[in-house]
Amino acid sequence: MTYDFKLSCTLPASPEAVYDAWLDSAEHSAMTGAGAKINNRVGGAYSAWDGYITGKTVELIPAKRIVQSWRTTQFGDNHPDSTIIVELAPAKTGARLTLTHSGVPDGQTSYEKGGWQDNYFTPMKAYFARAKTKGRPAGETLRTV
Repeated sequence: MTYDFKLSCTLPASPEAVYDAWLDSAEHSAMTGAGAKINNRVGGAYSAWDGYITGKTVELIPAKRIVQSWRTTQFGDNHPDSTIIVELAPAKTGARLTLTHSGVPDGQTSYEKGGWQDNYFTPMKAYFARAKTKGRPAGETLRTV
């Protein structure tokens, strides 16, 4: 059996900046504090949190929606991949990120009860806030050339 849940947060950046950072290996690593390797195309594989999370990108709508298959090293061989949907919308103070995580194996509630908040939302807020204090507008990505 599996279960689904939905979480959301507001980030001090534009939907475009959040979308770009999520799909960029260096920025994803910087905003979460752990290594990520991301092929930013539909069908492309990715890993995050130093290989703890793996999956493939299923759908991309620039600055609006990212759909990825998702599993951790805690999933058993008998567990199919779960799915995350990251929806982005403009908000008064930046971007509203709504995360729907479906197909999570029963008993693995840590993702909903602090995992996403502690390992993604909180570090992402700090990452984009630092960009603002360094004189970058919230909508400008942090890529270096």
